[in-house]
Amino acid sequence: MKKIFSLLVLVCSLQAVAQSNINDLLAAGLNDAEKFTTAYMTPVSEGLMSSMSNGWYNSGKAKPLGGFEISIIGNMASFKNNDDKKAFVLNTADYENIQFQDGSTSNLVSTALGDIEGQNIVISATVNGNNVNETIELPSGLASENINFIPSAFIQASVGLIKGTELKARFLPKIDADGSKVGFYGVGLQHEFTKHLPADKILPVAISGVIGYTHLDGTYNLESTNAISGANQSLDLVMNTWVFQAVVSTKLPIINFYGGIGYVTGTSEIDVLGTYEVSATPLPITYTDPFSLNNKISGVTGNVGAKLKLGFFRLHADYTLAEFNSLSFGVNFGFR
Repeated sequence: MKKIFSLLVLVCSLQAVAQSNINDLLAAGLNDAEKFTTAYMTPVSEGLMSSMSNGWYNSGKAKPLGGFEISIIGNMASFKNNDDKKAFVLNTADYENIQFQDGSTSNLVSTALGDIEGQNIVISATVNGNNVNETIELPSGLASENINFIPSAFIQASVGLIKGTELKARFLPKIDADGSKVGFYGVGLQHEFTKHLPADKILPVAISGVIGYTHLDGTYNLESTNAISGANQSLDLVMNTWVFQAVVSTKLPIINFYGGIGYVTGTSEIDVLGTYEVSATPLPITYTDPFSLNNKISGVTGNVGAKLKLGFFRLHADYTLAEFNSLSFGVNFGFR
């Protein structure tokens, strides 16, 4: 697997599937190929949705009218200790044409995040009248390359509106590398409830509500891998996440502490597009747009962090507890 950076982690994970005998997996039939690929890819899409939904705030205090801040933010969703995300049980009873070479009926095999190697399967099937007999090694994942986190990075801008309301926008222009294109955008609102209290100016804390929406889309050109004959082969990816959080922070002049608790939800869809000519059979079998992989996440999230303010220059960092624990950090430039 190639060197991975920023959001291209996901695309390179998809590439691992493409380069790990996808020809033979399709030879097992569409049902088996889709079932395995779904189980293999689900954790990495969950991790990326968790990573890209973080970083919406660094204070419970909304900016005043005309106040603004521009931030460069990075997130890292860790899966180092998430063993359940790095492997899954492949039970041959759930598959039509796949058996383990050692004769066992179920084994732990790697997901796109894992590091299990040496698991061989035997494909024995009749597909479209063609007899298929193949032995292949299942792919490993990111942990085998000593990568134990899923990163995201973006530019975020915030501007203060009236009555304690702050508008936010985030953006990452499409990155184009090695046949991959990935980018995203998002919008959010923060409203400070303590602005409506008579004692707002003397309260030691600020309390806000935050809503944020993030959209990611990307493509990967499978034809560049030369893994399987065909035409117009690509993987198209779309992800959408929503986060709803309550935030509280201190109101000190230089360094402040903040924390929040909320709920995150998201959906992802990966479409395998193009024509694929399976050559593991005496007569080639051609599949067109073979399948789509769909996934959802939802759950409670909470974080704690700190922000250092030195005039127009600010730094912040926080740690999020969720299904994928994440570290977020940012460099900020702002006024008021």
